[in-house]
Amino acid sequence: MTDVVISEFMDESAIREHLGEFTVHYDPQLVDQPQRLQALLGDCRALIVRNRTQVRAPLLGAAPRLRVVGRLGVGLDNIDVAACAARNIRVCPATGANDLAVAEYVLTAALLLLRRAWFATAAVAAGTWPRMELIGRELSGKCLGLVGFGAIARLTARKALALGMTVAAYDPFVVPEDAAWHGIERRELVPLLAMSDVVSLHTPLTAQTRNLLDAAAIASMRPGAILINAARGGVLDEAALIEALRTGRLGGAALDVFASEPLTAAAGAAWRELPNVVLTPHIAGVTEESNVRVSQVIARSVRETLQSQ
Repeated sequence: MTDVVISEFMDESAIREHLGEFTVHYDPQLVDQPQRLQALLGDCRALIVRNRTQVRAPLLGAAPRLRVVGRLGVGLDNIDVAACAARNIRVCPATGANDLAVAEYVLTAALLLLRRAWFATAAVAAGTWPRMELIGRELSGKCLGLVGFGAIARLTARKALALGMTVAAYDPFVVPEDAAWHGIERRELVPLLAMSDVVSLHTPLTAQTRNLLDAAAIASMRPGAILINAARGGVLDEAALIEALRTGRLGGAALDVFASEPLTAAAGAAWRELPNVVLTPHIAGVTEESNVRVSQVIARSVRETLQSQ
């Protein structure tokens, strides 16, 4: 009998420290083997996943004894939260544990895209000296526009202010009286896009936020602006962004998340033609340090839930 199944990677020291009293099946390859994963869930009381394992009807139906789902991260769009609630299955995200990693990713991407010189390695190594083509822009003095103003966006804002940026944000769910707005301009979406040199997305994927940045929204952005998405792929119209980059309407983009992951060769072809993009495989929130923090939080939550039942 297996108490805990872990289908994606996590820090193994957290497993040893907090889940040693349980029978654990840890195999990060299970995410790509759904039938094998389902076969392991018959006696399972806890399941630990990241963002790729789809915790929906087929998987839940194979796990009649399931009591807790640990999410190694914060987004829950791969988990049928309503179905879990109906069965009294606790869903535990690692809230706050990877905020710093994402905030640093956003600012790193902004620096890379504004300065531009970091893409010159091949040219310089080949003996060319493209100095004039690679004169970029400074981060200090630029406006950072945050679409969504939750915990990660607020940490990003604090670090951006320390670098000399001004910061504005759009979030209809944060009331004007909230103290978090101190030092931050509160704007509606279109005015925010029009004023920002760097736009960073920080919203969950919901019916209301799907394609929130569509072609019209992208067209309202400041010419030459940088767009960063380390939130959720479906929030952004990727085809419209590719076109804005191809025509030079925008200055660059960094995407860590996509509407469909991983990218197929066909989907990736359009991105490969662009010289002003940074694409990463959903790792903005994953650093050596954050992986330890996230794993510790989830392992403790799973242990406490199982011990209480």
